[in-house]
Amino acid sequence: MTATLVARGLEKSYPTPDGELRILHGVDFALERGSALAITGPSGAGKSTLLYLLGALDTPTRGTVTLQGEDPHAMNPTQQAAFRNRHVGFVFQDHHLLPQCTVLENVLIPTLAGAGATAEMEARARKLLERVGLSARLDHLPAKLSGGERQRVAVCRALIHQPTLLLADEPTGNLDRASADAVGTLLLELHREQNTILLCVTHSLELANRFPRKFELRDGHLIEV
Repeated sequence: MTATLVARGLEKSYPTPDGELRILHGVDFALERGSALAITGPSGAGKSTLLYLLGALDTPTRGTVTLQGEDPHAMNPTQQAAFRNRHVGFVFQDHHLLPQCTVLENVLIPTLAGAGATAEMEARARKLLERVGLSARLDHLPAKLSGGERQRVAVCRALIHQPTLLLADEPTGNLDRASADAVGTLLLELHREQNTILLCVTHSLELANRFPRKFELRDGHLIEV
């Protein structure tokens, strides 16, 4: 059986005046739906770069990524954007909510690239927001929310299309400890409920230790620890 997410020989380099700077050196792994892993490593090790390659936000120098048998890096920009919107959910350190949109509108933003905010999608958004304890905040603007609440909205937005792959880049990095614990719990619970593949980059060993599998990016190689 073919794995859902496969990285083969994944490399990323950047040109510099002193020659090629290699960030990732032949990353290889294969993951099925339901997998959840935390990725740690020092700043500059390439953790975020790896997520961007897996989510087709950046292009590998060498190697391939396939998700459900499709290689997004072989697509044209329009196809690639549609693929990301359909199959990949992103949660970043900064929530990136639109300040002029309500909580409900922010969660529905990914639907605008497809059929739009249908009644079915709105019902799903409301259910997700209820699930994360924000059903009383649907009409609030982001400025009226706490940092933890904003990040919970961002998690709902990432899950609105029921993605195969959920990528979280320092999702608790800007939060106080209580909010970080709550967001970490929600990520793991919602991942299990929706049977996604969850990859979480974090500097927090406390968050990483809550994951069933832990990896470290070390000298450009992804190593299970």
